[in-house]
Amino acid sequence: MSAIIDFLFTDPAWPWVRMILFLVGAASFAGANAAYLVWCERKVAAYVQRRPGPMEVGPQGLIQPIADAVKLLCKQMLSPIPQADGILFRIAPVAMVMPALMCFVVVPFGDLLIPARIDLGLLVIFAFGAFNVMSLMLAGWSSNNKYATISSARVVSQNVAYEIPMLLTVVTMIMVTGTTDLGTIVAQQSGGFWHWNILSGIWTLANPLVPFTFLIYFICMLAETNRAPFDLAEAESELVAGSFTEYSSMGFGLFFMAEYINIVVGCSVATVLFLGGWHPGFFPLPANPWLASLIGFGCFCAKLYTLIFFVMMARWTYPRTQFYGLLNLSWKILIPVALVTLLLSGVLMKLTNLF
Repeated sequence: MSAIIDFLFTDPAWPWVRMILFLVGAASFAGANAAYLVWCERKVAAYVQRRPGPMEVGPQGLIQPIADAVKLLCKQMLSPIPQADGILFRIAPVAMVMPALMCFVVVPFGDLLIPARIDLGLLVIFAFGAFNVMSLMLAGWSSNNKYATISSARVVSQNVAYEIPMLLTVVTMIMVTGTTDLGTIVAQQSGGFWHWNILSGIWTLANPLVPFTFLIYFICMLAETNRAPFDLAEAESELVAGSFTEYSSMGFGLFFMAEYINIVVGCSVATVLFLGGWHPGFFPLPANPWLASLIGFGCFCAKLYTLIFFVMMARWTYPRTQFYGLLNLSWKILIPVALVTLLLSGVLMKLTNLF
C-alpha cells in the first residue's frame, strides 16, 4: 500500500492524482470543520452558561449539524426587495466561501501533506483573505437593507483598521524566519518545543518579543474574522444579522461556513508561524515519512483546535465592545505596538548577528 501511495504521489506522470486527492481532502476537511465547529461552539456556550446544549439529534447532539444543513438545503433561497441587486446578492456568498477554501491549498498539515508548496504561500493566504471584506460589503450593499448597509460600512472600516497590525506582525515573522514559504517556516522549528518561534527567541534572546507579536496577531484574527468581542458587523442587538439579514437557505449557510473556515485558516497560520506547525515538540517524529506525516497532522490539529477553543471562549467570556472602542484599539494601541515590536525585533536581530 505504501508503494502505491508513493507511486501516485511522486511519479511525475500522475500529478493530477495528487491534485484531486488534495482538493477532495481540503474540501472535506473544510466542510467537516464548518459543520462541527458550530456544534462545538454551541457546546462551549452551553458549558459557559451551565446548560447541556444540543442533545436531541444523535448522542450529545452529534447529528445536529447534519440536521441543520438539511434544513437549510430544504429552504427556498429568497431574493430581497426588487430594488436590490439580485446578481451581486447571489454572488456574495460564493465569493465569501471560495477564497476561504483556496487558502487551504498552501497550508502545510504535514511534511508530505502540503497541497501546493509555494514560495509566497504566506502572501497567498492574505491575498485570498482580502476577499472576505469585499464579499461582506457586497452582501450588505446589494441587499438594499438599512441594517445590512450599516454593517457593510462597519466591515470595511473594521477590516482596514485590523489588517494593518496583522500584516505588521506577519512582516515581523517574515523578518525573523527569512521566508514566506510556510513549509520552510515549520521546518525551521523542528527539534523540540523550545525551537518553536513563540519560545525560541526568549531563551536565545534573539527576539524575545515574538510572544507579543503572537498576542497582536490573535487579537487581529478575532477582528478580521468578525468574532466576538469584535463582531460589530453582525451585532444582533443593533443590526439584526448585519450583512446576512436578507439571506436565507444556503446563502445564509455559506456565510456561516466561510466564517468558520476563516477561523480555521487564521488559527492554522498562527500554528505555522508561532507554534511549530506539525512538529510535536515533546518527542521526535518517526523515520517513516508517511507515519511521520500522519502523526504530524494529529499534532497540527491538536494545536489548531486548542487555538479555536480559545477563540470560542473569547466569544462567550468578553462582552461586545463599542464600535469606536474597536477602532481606537487598533489605531491607538495595536498599530503603534506592532510598529515598535517590528522595529525592536529588527534591532535585536541585528545586535544578535553582530555579537
